[in-house]
Amino acid sequence: MNMYMVPNPGIPGCPPGLEYLTQIDQLLIKQKVEIIEALVGFESNNKYEIRNSMGQNVFYAVEENDCLSRQCCGPLRSFVIRVLDNFGQEVITVTRPLKCMSCFFPCCLQELEIQAPPGNTVGYVVQQWHPFIPKFVIKNEHREPVLKLHGPFCGWSCLPDVDFEILTMDEVNKIGKISKQWSGLLREAFTDTDNFGIQFPLDLDVRMKAVMIGACFLIDFMFFETNN
Repeated sequence: MNMYMVPNPGIPGCPPGLEYLTQIDQLLIKQKVEIIEALVGFESNNKYEIRNSMGQNVFYAVEENDCLSRQCCGPLRSFVIRVLDNFGQEVITVTRPLKCMSCFFPCCLQELEIQAPPGNTVGYVVQQWHPFIPKFVIKNEHREPVLKLHGPFCGWSCLPDVDFEILTMDEVNKIGKISKQWSGLLREAFTDTDNFGIQFPLDLDVRMKAVMIGACFLIDFMFFETNN
């Protein structure tokens, strides 16, 4: 595997392990194909490779969950996703509690907590209620709103790529997006493995870049994690 292995020196004010994120404005998140899941439909823990624009592996993410939750709750399940660097050190922890995902229950919306490094909360992804449009608020560690994230009607698009736009709080300026990318007919039809692209400003707070990685995982589970 082509891996980015050059360690970055510590940067003041930057959570350890996230130094590399200060240098980039896009990421590719590629879910790994699980053979047993593709053949027999047995839901396994999700695993992701997080790459830079040159295809080099920057981080590796793995879901931590039990068999009962995966099989019984499916994409509704709670999870902890641990993001590791190429040295095997955990640099980001993404936690999703078990909550209802129906648009008819606005009192129990989806929420993620992102820590970087583990034990140090850097932000949250909080769903906003809307009957048709996927809407989320990106919050900092103090739960203060920073950005918004809006998807297409019912999380669906007639185009090969499905875009979730990253907006300023006044919803005037689009500063980036999270895109679910077409991964080919066979993968789309027979597995729930997905490819995502994340684009954000180069000068965006590195903590918010980490939160965007967590938001991508939540979007995958809510709209594209299906038992085909």
